[in-house]
Amino acid sequence: MPNSPSTRPLRQAWHEALYGADGFYRQPGGPAAHFSTSAQGLPGVDELLAECIIAIAEEHRLDHVVEIGCGRGELLALIAQRSKRLQLTGVDVVDRPAGLPASVEWVRSPGGEGLPDELTDLRSTLVLAHEWLDVVPCEIAVTTCDGLRVLEVAPDGGSRPGRELSDREREWCEQHWPDAQAAEIGTTRDDAYCELRSRIADGLLICVDYGHTIEDRPTDSTFTGYRAGAICEPRFDGSTDLTAHVSMDSLGVPELLQQKDIAARYLVIPDRPDHELARMDPTKYLLMLRRRSAYATFTEPAGLGAFYWSLERVTSSDATS
Repeated sequence: MPNSPSTRPLRQAWHEALYGADGFYRQPGGPAAHFSTSAQGLPGVDELLAECIIAIAEEHRLDHVVEIGCGRGELLALIAQRSKRLQLTGVDVVDRPAGLPASVEWVRSPGGEGLPDELTDLRSTLVLAHEWLDVVPCEIAVTTCDGLRVLEVAPDGGSRPGRELSDREREWCEQHWPDAQAAEIGTTRDDAYCELRSRIADGLLICVDYGHTIEDRPTDSTFTGYRAGAICEPRFDGSTDLTAHVSMDSLGVPELLQQKDIAARYLVIPDRPDHELARMDPTKYLLMLRRRSAYATFTEPAGLGAFYWSLERVTSSDATS
């Protein structure tokens, strides 16, 4: 069933709501004004993420870190404080933010799965996409009496079943999300990953996101909204972040870990400070408590610790394979 003149494909409505002229990600406050992530708005946790990225860059002897969908450059600013050696580049849909360290370069992106033309032939580069794929709009299929149908958005903002799945969408669901009552079809995310990978001539691609694999697919859609720090019904007017979990295994990456495993590999578990230290050096005591609390948040198995990290080393021989 084709879209009627008064409806829009959900993927199109989703993209316009986030990246259109008045889209959510173009608002002055940026995403940090609405919610916190490991990269933005969680003091201490963001520092641990910065330390992991620096350690991985050092391990792979990489000289440049590019962050895709970097908000207003919060994580890159922390990395700049801790590493004078690394070249840093932020990529997002707005102009260069005020107050960003001069050492951080900036490239404006079209948004969504789109990448700037100048982001190409990256060498000795760690490319980080932290919570980027979950806001790459995708089609959502739901089960009806006529089989799977792709959702469309009505003028009032509600959704309803629309067209049949394309052959590629159907094949993706059969392979990666069989017997679903509702499924976020991962073809656009898979394509976005492949396109980003193709921009690297020599380096490492890391995608960090909340997601799932075929062993633990959700039984229903994860598509939801975030506004003013709270989960809410999706709205397509630019006021709300719109996101859906990522099928991480369909990306076809060689290494898929959870954040708690990354922490175990690259960070040291903070010691519990002795209570006597609170009397002798209260500032140091509070700093140690802060780091220990941040580490617990960063690695919480039911929270941030369950975030997936995909890691793929790319060389000139396989960048476009």
